[in-house]
Amino acid sequence: QVQLVESGGGLVQAGASLRLSCAASGRTFSRYAMGWFRQAPGVERNFVATISWDGGVTYYAEFVKGRFTISRDNAKNTVYLQMNTLKPEDAAVYYCAAANVGAGVAATRGMYDYWGQGTQVTVSS
Repeated sequence: QVQLVESGGGLVQAGASLRLSCAASGRTFSRYAMGWFRQAPGVERNFVATISWDGGVTYYAEFVKGRFTISRDNAKNTVYLQMNTLKPEDAAVYYCAAANVGAGVAATRGMYDYWGQGTQVTVSS
């Protein structure tokens, strides 16, 4: 069992940066690939980024490549999402999730076993 708690969301202006954190409970955090998804009102939850259990592999959605960076610190049981050059269309509730996929990464919702409650990101123009 893995419990996930996101933090770091907030209201920023377009062009600003935010760093989201996701703290995981449980001793098995390092066994899981981790991912970030986002969901805006009236839109399905979409994949943003994922990272392998050891941080060696990352994969991003096209719309965040070059602006967002996912990372993890297994000693702290935490995964991060550094978001730079934020745009109004990045506004959404951001969720972290854990996937038991061995050495790989996971880019689809159905691959994830555990989800956090989400943190709101609002970007003003």
